[in-house]
Amino acid sequence: MSAKTNSGNFFEDFSVGQVLPHATPRTITDGDVAVYNSLFPMRFVLQSSDAFAKGVGYERAPVDDMLAFHFVFGKTVPDISLNAVANLGYADCRFLDPVFPGDTITTNSKVIGLKENSNGQTGVVYVRSTGSNQAGKNILDYVRWVMVRKRDVATPAPEADVPSLPETVDPKHFVLPADSDFSGLDCHLSGSSHLWGDYEVGEKIDHVDGVTIEEAEHMMATRLYQNTAKVHFNQFTEGQGRFGRRLMYGGHVISMARALSFNGLGNALKIVAINGGRHVAPCFGGDTVFAWSEILDTAELDGRTDVGALRVRTIATKDRPCPDFPGALEKGYEPGVVLDLDYWVLMPR
Repeated sequence: MSAKTNSGNFFEDFSVGQVLPHATPRTITDGDVAVYNSLFPMRFVLQSSDAFAKGVGYERAPVDDMLAFHFVFGKTVPDISLNAVANLGYADCRFLDPVFPGDTITTNSKVIGLKENSNGQTGVVYVRSTGSNQAGKNILDYVRWVMVRKRDVATPAPEADVPSLPETVDPKHFVLPADSDFSGLDCHLSGSSHLWGDYEVGEKIDHVDGVTIEEAEHMMATRLYQNTAKVHFNQFTEGQGRFGRRLMYGGHVISMARALSFNGLGNALKIVAINGGRHVAPCFGGDTVFAWSEILDTAELDGRTDVGALRVRTIATKDRPCPDFPGALEKGYEPGVVLDLDYWVLMPR
């Protein structure tokens, strides 16, 4: 048969230093935002209200930070993770320029590390991906690592080259929204009276609510981002795999956990960085996601008296409510933990 189709890259197709320009620029529309908001119970006021956003210095309500992330991520899948077994983690992620409906997003990636697994059948590929808008401004930059199948297990493995990554994004490297001023926040509009100074390091917050993730909603969301990973869509092949069914896109769980975090972190209006993240266990349609968060650090920001930053660790669980805060840090993860996300948010003071 004619070889005009794309079977995706396998582990042996990658090399450190390789640059991958990803196809299909994507213009984000108001319709995309509406679909996203119908899939996740997002209630953060900055992304919900044009009037509020204009009042704090934005041209209009920006696209939700994680929606922008998913669009950038989705562009990378055909070249990086079409043959993935699993997406393993994230690090050194910064949200740079706000994204608005009408912006067109393109993505490029660079391979920064490779390591074959001991089974000889898969390897881990480390990439840094950067999303840019139509004006050439970078809107997002992050590292992720993904386990990818080998085409031929007999292919010799490259020498392991694992990148050194920072444990956390330094607040000095945050890119804060230009010309913004959150000093006059109306807590009635935002839905929370708790501001930056009300949170203490070590404080734990049970976000209380749970949401059952539906197979159809996950499929719709993942298609929205043009994420084509086989593990999410092809029940014919995945039915013969380790789990016997399709895996939920990990980003779906991140968005759900972020949405749930509103109850307790309602004024965490913007994500400015993701320090690290791990998909601890898979999720499937029918699982009910809960979440809790711990405040890891606080930071004042140079030249800003209107906002501060909170470093938050959010743990998502499936089919386990969180009043007992499962997942002791020193002893590994308890059953039911599916996501461990460490990130910085901006919060009015």
